[in-house]
Amino acid sequence: MQLLVATTNAHKLSEIRSILTGLDVNLVSLSDFPPVIVPDETGDTFVANAREKALHYAAATGQLTLAEDSGLEIDGLNGEPGVHSARFNGDSYPERFKVIYARLANAERLRCRARFVCALVVVRGSNILFETRGTVEGQVANEPSGAAGFGYDPIFHYPPYGKTLAEVSREEKTAVSHRGKAVRALRNYLATNTALWET
Repeated sequence: MQLLVATTNAHKLSEIRSILTGLDVNLVSLSDFPPVIVPDETGDTFVANAREKALHYAAATGQLTLAEDSGLEIDGLNGEPGVHSARFNGDSYPERFKVIYARLANAERLRCRARFVCALVVVRGSNILFETRGTVEGQVANEPSGAAGFGYDPIFHYPPYGKTLAEVSREEKTAVSHRGKAVRALRNYLATNTALWET
């Protein structure tokens, strides 16, 4: 089975590939296809954006397509950056971190609760075959810490580990992360839905 992972993010592709190891699935990414117009992502939820992306790229490529939308929700910022995580203030994550810490300090809400969310959708043609949602609860770290991981990992403190998700190994992160939970649900779906393999 060939499955298009609708991303050009090598970190996300690597995480997904590591969880699906052992299945007879050939993962390809958008980097393996001619450039496709990027959808606007107009949804106000992660799952709405994941559906929009999956349907868009499935139609453009003719491939069985997996798309996900993920981000960080911070309670002290009323759920921001949320679905705008990838486009939040600043051109780099360190710049975004500065904005987040400044706003939390002004609101006296440092160290507040936060969660990562990942919505994942699989589409063939115009048909949604599978969708799921994974979350991991934590809190905003006192300060950015760690060089592993990517995105908002350095500011996401995971209490059971006593570290940020940028301070742990990829295996430790994947075991508890939002994307890890969602992709493990996908793995179970792919492994048990034999009709999909035969199509």
